Amino acid sequence: MKEISIKDFRNIQIGQAENVQAGTGCTVFLLGREGASVGLDVRGGGPASRESELLKPLATAQVIHAILLAGGSAFGLDAAGGVMRYLEERGIGVDVGVTRVPLVCQSDLFDLTVADAHTRPDAAMAYEACVNAETGNYRDGNHGAGTGATVGKLLGMEHCMKSGIGSYAVQVGNLQVGAVVAVNAVGDVYDYENGRKIAGLLAADGKTFLDSELAALQAIEAQAEKFVGNTTLGVILTNAGLDKAHLCKIAGMAHDGYARAIRPVHTSMDGDSIYAVSLGDVPADMDVVGTLAARVMAKAIVRAVQAAEPAYGLPSAGEI
Repeated sequence: MKEISIKDFRNIQIGQAENVQAGTGCTVFLLGREGASVGLDVRGGGPASRESELLKPLATAQVIHAILLAGGSAFGLDAAGGVMRYLEERGIGVDVGVTRVPLVCQSDLFDLTVADAHTRPDAAMAYEACVNAETGNYRDGNHGAGTGATVGKLLGMEHCMKSGIGSYAVQVGNLQVGAVVAVNAVGDVYDYENGRKIAGLLAADGKTFLDSELAALQAIEAQAEKFVGNTTLGVILTNAGLDKAHLCKIAGMAHDGYARAIRPVHTSMDGDSIYAVSLGDVPADMDVVGTLAARVMAKAIVRAVQAAEPAYGLPSAGEI
């Protein structure tokens, strides 16, 4: 097994656009003229999504044409219109006679409290990300959907750290499996290989860590209002030939990567979602792909926080 770049995958273009001053952005995955099979597994209690019903195994559509990850919470869901316009202009989508209708699925994270709450990803920003995908401007860190990402927010924004978007991919024989993830978790982030905490809830001194799980256990009474500004969004890419039902299972297995690297995870305060995309026809066992998916996802989460830079008055893992 060897590490490869997320840019080594064929039949996909990844582009990013952001408003750094406002602390928000988007990352688009263009899945080719014919589209690709995609599955989805949502385990957080507060997702913001668009067209997610298309990815259920019983839905008619067997392929979609793009995935968009964005900030802006539910306000940012308007951004998918820009991806649809870009694809329609290029004749990509389902042929309905008078035009082609691109199928675009989107998931958003909450970054409204980082900088400017009233500037969100919109159709123009998403269209820009599509144009950027033509040359492939993907980068880990404070870019795209990771521009306003933060972690360790159980006690509010004054105790959190800057996070970002990250990627990690491997190749075993002819099989490729990779992950891209925008880490915006309420919980803490750990390197699952050595158990070391690398980002998360900060003490009042802004230099030492508290434990988010222990902090949660100190307030076991049901709370009427919770801080719901979170959500980690991931995409698994593989060149294995798999259908939508199998990809939904792989997306579910990839959530094990979330659980390895984030604690607590999948709470009612998160909208944790993972897409899984088949980009080729390499024969591969579904369970092997799912096992690799969990591994690369955990590694991508670590890379997302390690690649993040200090911003908006928030420290990064490199400073702690």
